[in-house]
Amino acid sequence: MFSLDRLDTALLAELTHNPRAGIVDLSAKLGVARNTVQSRIKKLEESGAVTGYRPVVDLPKLGLPLQAFIGAELVQARMGLVIAELERFPEILEVHATTGREDLLIRMAAQSQEDLLQVLERIHGIEGVAHTTTTLALTTPVAYRTQPLLEHLTRDAGHGRSAPSTRP
Repeated sequence: MFSLDRLDTALLAELTHNPRAGIVDLSAKLGVARNTVQSRIKKLEESGAVTGYRPVVDLPKLGLPLQAFIGAELVQARMGLVIAELERFPEILEVHATTGREDLLIRMAAQSQEDLLQVLERIHGIEGVAHTTTTLALTTPVAYRTQPLLEHLTRDAGHGRSAPSTRP
């Protein structure tokens, strides 16, 4: 497990806001040396804590205004096969294995209700899918985010800098 401090959290906040920010800009904004920024980014990447820098895509602006969450109940011992089939659907954004009545939570995007229905029918056609429940997202008042959690986790951590000297 990688241990974060407040400097890591501040660096991640800057990269979240602007993933294309340069080392010099990050160094100036954070008030640390360029080598420190480079070293921190390298450690975050090598630890697997940061796995990439992706654009945030606004699907409605690309003609995909409908998002749905589909809970899928599966026939026992079919999860791997069902997931392999779901990976073939370009409309599916992500799939989570869950506890509870439903085995999978599927997030998808569609251009229309008709397109959503077609995808649902294709999902129902996958061997091993026993039942689905669909919930439409009306809005996303809180988009996926990690920064508040990281700030909470590192609230009592140091800032990654040496303490000021107390020598006269």
